[in-house]
Amino acid sequence: MYKNYIFDLYGTLVDISTNEYKRSLWKNMALIYSMGGAPYKPAELNRQFNAYLKEQIDNVPKEKYTTHPEPRIEYVFQRLYTEKGVPCDMALASATGRTFRALSMKYIRLYDGVHELFDAIHSHGGRAYLLSNAQRIFTEPEIRMLGIYDEFEDVMISSDDGCAKPDIMFYKRILEKHSLDPAESIMIGNDYITDIKGSHEAGLDSLYLHTNISPEIKGELLSKYTVMSGSIFEAIGLLFPEE
Repeated sequence: MYKNYIFDLYGTLVDISTNEYKRSLWKNMALIYSMGGAPYKPAELNRQFNAYLKEQIDNVPKEKYTTHPEPRIEYVFQRLYTEKGVPCDMALASATGRTFRALSMKYIRLYDGVHELFDAIHSHGGRAYLLSNAQRIFTEPEIRMLGIYDEFEDVMISSDDGCAKPDIMFYKRILEKHSLDPAESIMIGNDYITDIKGSHEAGLDSLYLHTNISPEIKGELLSKYTVMSGSIFEAIGLLFPEE
């Protein structure tokens, strides 16, 4: 039995659907910026957002990652104001980012069995950690809203660290930060590359959950366990056979 359970979030514990390409999103965001004194047309805002995001990715310090840099997206929302001459602090940039996220979202919810899985981990003396490719300004409010933030010993998000899974540096940071023994730890995720291949290269066992938003598997699935149904209840049975 493992002592440390390292989780991916979206597609593993949380079912989410967003669309950042819909025209209504950029129309509404252009209105928000314009009402804040930073006039944009929807197409201009979309174009500048993508350009500034690419610059942020390119500017992540090389020492932070080996293969997968991760920017902080709030700086993009901030620059969209400041390039129009409007002062913008991090509070405004983060609030604008959360508005963007809410407008792009169709739904967000926990998968069935999430609370039961955490109960099983804690009842067996285990510790849960989050290792998510995500943006802090989106993810922390969302997992607090969903009521699972306090289930984790630590919440590690790629935007804070400057690198993202499957970059081995991201895995090493959580192992080193908490002095976790890889032999006592397992990665649980729904992406066969970022979660399974990445954790394998970091020396971790892994449990793969095939869910409704998992990418298609191409090639070998490097995993000690495979749960093709996507059922968290089946995962509980694999991790804790006596349950």
